[in-house]
Amino acid sequence: MAKLLLAGYFGAGNLGDDAILKGFVTGLDGSKYQYRALAGSPERLMRHLGIQGVPKMDIGSIKTAISECDALVFPGGSIFQDVTSARSVAYYSNLVKEAKKNKKKVILLGQGVGPLEGFLGKRMAASAFNAADMIAVRDPGSVSILRALGVKQSPRLTGDCAYLLPVPKADEGTTNFGVAGMKTIGISVRPWGKDKNKTVISAFADLVKLMSKNNYAPVMMQMDSEEDTKIIDAIAKIHGGKVPDLKGLTNPTQFQQRVGRMEAVIAMRLHAGILAATMGVPSMMVSYDPKVTAFSNLMGLPTPPSIQGATGDRLFAQFQSFIRDRDAHAKTIEKRVEEQRKAAEGNIQALRDCMGV
Repeated sequence: MAKLLLAGYFGAGNLGDDAILKGFVTGLDGSKYQYRALAGSPERLMRHLGIQGVPKMDIGSIKTAISECDALVFPGGSIFQDVTSARSVAYYSNLVKEAKKNKKKVILLGQGVGPLEGFLGKRMAASAFNAADMIAVRDPGSVSILRALGVKQSPRLTGDCAYLLPVPKADEGTTNFGVAGMKTIGISVRPWGKDKNKTVISAFADLVKLMSKNNYAPVMMQMDSEEDTKIIDAIAKIHGGKVPDLKGLTNPTQFQQRVGRMEAVIAMRLHAGILAATMGVPSMMVSYDPKVTAFSNLMGLPTPPSIQGATGDRLFAQFQSFIRDRDAHAKTIEKRVEEQRKAAEGNIQALRDCMGV
């Protein structure tokens, strides 16, 4: 049985990254592979997803885990990017170096590459991808970035592993926030910009106010237990602490169950849109990164407005246009999600082709 060490931003309180991991291991079927995952918190990873973790900042444990595995596998995410700093690229590139030093296979799957702006970030990313035994990316933009970086191997075009998550059964204990005929709209925010929160808080606080005045029930959705909480709390404070929210969800299945009861979603976070789509709920995305626009294109949804210069009035106007075609959007994503699920299965096939099992 082949032993895999899975690398990514897992067990760190981010539902999107954990959705990638859970989708990937669901696709594996577990019959031919044993796996562990590098984790921000191995205890949290085991408790919430039932996956054994290796502390991602413990160099000794990482070296031991690499020496014991047959392949270092990256199931997906946007980990090779240097938007905030080059630390993410450096960390994962060093993992690749360690694996190749130990003569292990390196398999990069479902990758969303970039943005890469700095010389060091580009060089480290190119080195990692050129050292890989197999490369698969989740969108055409990532193919173009790898080509521009001078990566010699032609990557396979697959999909995000989160699409491999099963549709969960309805949780009858979950709350439906819609009251008195008001339609529930989930809202996913995240830090953005040099000031991190100011623009997002201002625009979405005004949006929440406008939605409430127009017979919608906005619900703030926490995707990252650390980054999103500050913004959600700041928006709630502006409204006297009266904005409903979904906090403390511990795994992507819980998120799917709750978002499945909503009319639509307005989301900055990519995987809020992806998880909503798996439940047949359309998302009006707000773009802070090319990957968000790429997702909207893949789902056949309208081009998302940019968070750059966003205001509550502008976002609400976009939403009014979006929600008028809600049913048409839902029909479109039903077809596109199935296409992306099949594309995501390509990651599992790429792994099998590379491992020979």
